[in-house]
Amino acid sequence: MRVLITGAAGFLGSHLSDRLLAEGHEVIGMDNFITGNPQNLAHLAGNPKFSFIRHDVSNYIFVPGRIDAVMHFASPASPNKDSPRGYVNLPIQTMKAGALGTHNTLGVARAHNARYLLASTSEIYGDPLEHPQTESYWGHVNPIGERSVYDEAKRFAEALTMAYHRFHGLNTAIVRIFNTYGPRMHIDDGRVVPNFLKQALQREPLTVYGDGSQTRSFCYVSDLVDGIYRLLMSGEHDPVNIGNPVETSILEFAEAINKLTANPAGLEYRTLSRTEGDPQRRRPDNTRARTVLDWEPKVQLDEGLRRTLPYFRQQLGLE
Repeated sequence: MRVLITGAAGFLGSHLSDRLLAEGHEVIGMDNFITGNPQNLAHLAGNPKFSFIRHDVSNYIFVPGRIDAVMHFASPASPNKDSPRGYVNLPIQTMKAGALGTHNTLGVARAHNARYLLASTSEIYGDPLEHPQTESYWGHVNPIGERSVYDEAKRFAEALTMAYHRFHGLNTAIVRIFNTYGPRMHIDDGRVVPNFLKQALQREPLTVYGDGSQTRSFCYVSDLVDGIYRLLMSGEHDPVNIGNPVETSILEFAEAINKLTANPAGLEYRTLSRTEGDPQRRRPDNTRARTVLDWEPKVQLDEGLRRTLPYFRQQLGLE
């Protein structure tokens, strides 16, 4: 296939590009580098099956030649308020990527009669009242909170994607992505994996808010990409959760990071000041992924962290 991937220079987009190329497909990467990193694609320079277009998806998209699939992954995704790449600091761009970007990429797919795959997120469930979260759960989201620029952009994108499927008969798919980690994450991403790894490798105490009882489910990037690839190649149209169902408390995770990195600094507890809508618990129900994609994660947390550590050491100048 010849596949257009928006957000190709991002953490997930670059790994998807690698997987598609490894499977023998041709990839057209698209990114405007607001949050994407050109270094994530540097290893593909000179690859005859990879081409790149620098472009903002909120503007009209034209790609010459045939397109067999469109994968829309362009969007700020970091909740870090202290990072210029965080979606709280890029609110309008985030909404435009979810609204105009989805509309424009759907238009490309329709013009080429291509398979369309939308990157959605577990954030559409908000601070969930249902646990674990199934695809049939409608979510618990504050539509005007700080996080809403990301959450509601993705919820709108899902609605528009299904409208194109129902009204135009477009061959669409939606993946709801849960917490994912691995090489090529921004070191200042703001989520718990890069935060803890950065602190541990710098021999600083890991910051735990409250008593650390909040939970997350961590999926290694190769597992996530495998699930997304299977979804792309399937005929599935309804949303599918892709994530690791093993739930880990933040305290357990911090202790595991310190043990893995031999960090002597321990933990530093701080008062929990929750951002409105920040989920206390999140875990995917993967029943649909197992049923329709024959997929489940394979990489254990310890192994995934070992694979991730060299990248963070390199980013910190430690090797």
